[in-house]
This record gives sequence, structure tokens and C-alpha cells, in this order.
Amino acid sequence: MEIKIGVRSVHRELVVETDLSAEQVEEEIRNALSADRGGVFAITDVKGRRVVVPLASLGFVEIGEDESRPVGFGGTL
Repeated sequence: MEIKIGVRSVHRELVVETDLSAEQVEEEIRNALSADRGGVFAITDVKGRRVVVPLASLGFVEIGEDESRPVGFGGTL
């Protein structure tokens, strides 16, 4: 699952690839926004790296598709 995280005052978004489902990612976002966990949204990528964004700097979170799309030119002719 690919997640794009927009950070305020930063021109590029963070792109994180995670093993979580879209529902799990949304739940993590909701928990971070509702709980007092130091004011951060944190998620772990597929390589085990942890990405932590302060909630005050969080601009948006775009959750990608669950299914991977086929690559190539098959069937376009």
C-alpha cells in the first residue's frame, strides 16, 4: 500500500510503502488525531523504517490502492 503524506511548508510529499491495509492506515490516522500521543502520526514502511510526522505539520494523507496495477502495454493496441 502506497501512502503519500503532505507536510506543511514542504514542497514534496513523503511517499511510504507499507504492508498495512487502507483501513488500518485510516485507523492509525484517526488514533493519532484523537489520542494524545505526543502530537505525532507515525507509520512503519515495508523495510521497517518508522516515519513520524508532527500533527501540527500534517497537511494531508493520501492512501493508495490495495491492488497493484499491471505494468506494460498489453491490450492497448
